[in-house]
Amino acid sequence: MKFKNFIKILLAFLIIFAPSNGIAKTIKWSMQGDSLTLDPHAQNEGPTTQVSRQIYEALVTRGLDMSIGPQLATKWKAVDPNTWYFFLRDDVKFSNGQKMTSEDVVFSILRAKQPTSDFKEYISTISGVKAIDNYTVQIKTSKPNPILLNQLSNIFIMSKKWSTDNFVIAPQNWDAGQETYSATNALGTGPFKITLREPNTKTVFKKNSKWWGNVEHNITEIQLLPIKNAATRVAALLSGEIDIVTDAPVQDLNRISSSGGHKVESTPQMRTIFLGMDQAADQLRTGNTGDNPFKKKEVRQALYQAIDIEAIKKKVMRGLSEPAGIITFPGVTGYTKALDKRLPYDVGAAKKLLADAGYPDGFEVELRCPNDRYVNDEAICTAVVGMLGKIGVKVNLFAQTKSKHFKELKDNQGDFYMLGWGVPTLDSHYVFHYLYETDASWNKVNFSDAEVDAAIRVMEGEVDLDKRNAAIAKAWKIVRDNIAYLPLHHQVISWASKSNVDVPIRPNNEPLFRFSKVN
Repeated sequence: MKFKNFIKILLAFLIIFAPSNGIAKTIKWSMQGDSLTLDPHAQNEGPTTQVSRQIYEALVTRGLDMSIGPQLATKWKAVDPNTWYFFLRDDVKFSNGQKMTSEDVVFSILRAKQPTSDFKEYISTISGVKAIDNYTVQIKTSKPNPILLNQLSNIFIMSKKWSTDNFVIAPQNWDAGQETYSATNALGTGPFKITLREPNTKTVFKKNSKWWGNVEHNITEIQLLPIKNAATRVAALLSGEIDIVTDAPVQDLNRISSSGGHKVESTPQMRTIFLGMDQAADQLRTGNTGDNPFKKKEVRQALYQAIDIEAIKKKVMRGLSEPAGIITFPGVTGYTKALDKRLPYDVGAAKKLLADAGYPDGFEVELRCPNDRYVNDEAICTAVVGMLGKIGVKVNLFAQTKSKHFKELKDNQGDFYMLGWGVPTLDSHYVFHYLYETDASWNKVNFSDAEVDAAIRVMEGEVDLDKRNAAIAKAWKIVRDNIAYLPLHHQVISWASKSNVDVPIRPNNEPLFRFSKVN
């Protein structure tokens, strides 16, 4: 008996310590900025959605090839132009074991439409949603919506009971600085769950053992460790402290790729970087002119033509950017290469435009930029400051962390600012609805044009593709000629990781760890 017990103990010891594919696999992930909040409806911002996507799910989703497919809904149908039915999986549980039903979907869509939601414009055409039974949801739209599925792919489903129990029925009012339970805690149906949240320091994700999906990854834990300083982030990667960086600095890519234990992957991103100018204020907040030069198209064009975008591409971006003429990118419905052509860089023409506009000696203004959001964001702004100085425009650079930058921008504190815009719906409507529509939440240049607003209504309600595409083309031409924004470039992203870490790169810059492996 003693011998048999000894054998059992020995076998148990071998099972525990023997090499195995089942051994815990941890990925330590870093990027320059953290998620702004864990509330999945409070902030429509890239890194925030990256985190939400690991723990929350939507009715439909984009796969590795960026095509729309089923997620919490297995199928759907439109029974008339304004009425959709979504049929849910009946085996989905939240990570606490609670079953997901139609009531959770109805609750989440209505929550995403509330005033404090940063996603309300995503689904502005949804006029009603109700549960038909436990696993069937009816969605009504105010007009035929050809991009409803694209929009729903970014509306995450929450637990109605969890939200009610924790007093988070409404989304966190992030713009007002509100702190809520859902801002630092999460309960989703996705492949991972959050077990630790220390904002701007560390977030720990564990494998969700109750996930309904087919587990293709071998990850038991993800640690998100934001590191703002680029040199420190790269040093942590090369020393082995970090496994993957999803915003590898362009200046360090050669050094990383030449390391025997690391690899680099780059791809054009679904994001355009640009500068905005408030054209509504009667006087600049930071200027010295007593008026607002940005109201004049000649001034906006002068700034545009004073920016040497090829120099920025070569010296700041190390060739990893694509100069832009409009603020959307190839692959988006409505994009045309002809419109994406930039005005020529011409310092002489820029000086003449300023003089013709009444500013022969230029003027002074503050440029607000984030310093931990886009690829080389502060370096780009620094380059722009020097270029505009050549035409007599004195620009004072004010760079700060993205959380303050975005909050102050939403609070109308910027005359002149940097912003980057991705298009998760892959449709031009998303750009116009947020950036150009009169009084839109991110239209901080205060652009307003009745023809563009009318075209937006066509984009969100016309199912005849020829008519819809014509409206998009018309709108792009109007806003391009107006120069409401100064387009800079379409961003290229680079991910760097240890050679044994396989996380498929995607053009929306969102890692899907459910498809990832540590070898």
